[in-house]
Amino acid sequence: MSKTSLNRGIRLSLTILAFCVTSTTNTITNAQEAPPIFGDVTVNHPFSPDPLTVRGMSGGSFSGSKIAGRRETLTGPCDGFVDEAPDHTLALTTKFDYLKLQVQSPQDVTMIVKGPGGTWCNDDFEGKNPGMSGEWLPGNYQIWVGSYKEGQYYPYTLKITEVK
Repeated sequence: MSKTSLNRGIRLSLTILAFCVTSTTNTITNAQEAPPIFGDVTVNHPFSPDPLTVRGMSGGSFSGSKIAGRRETLTGPCDGFVDEAPDHTLALTTKFDYLKLQVQSPQDVTMIVKGPGGTWCNDDFEGKNPGMSGEWLPGNYQIWVGSYKEGQYYPYTLKITEVK
């Protein structure tokens, strides 16, 4: 069994276990009991509770710059290694004049977001962890959280907030 297949198997096992012990809801509109791992999120403006949180494991075997299609964006470099598929999908049903995504992890991780209007990358938003904030158009956003070294995986929490 290849190292990549083994890592994917471990991540899949962690995901299944997390779904068994957390809320079975993958779509969030207003309330959430426990943050899902690798959960997809749908939000309206305004939403509650604020912040919304989802959890995951960073990392993968694909170069962040390959996934982003560039080495850097206005929001930061497209560093690290991620899975080919996004970790989360964020569906915004309305325009947000201000929305902030921020990753919290005990390790230094990276983030790529693809959605309406383009692709954005970041590695150090506030401290060592990534994030992005500003005006967000309605639509679907794909989110990847990466690790700096290929094949290394770290737990993280993604916070989504309207609070500046």
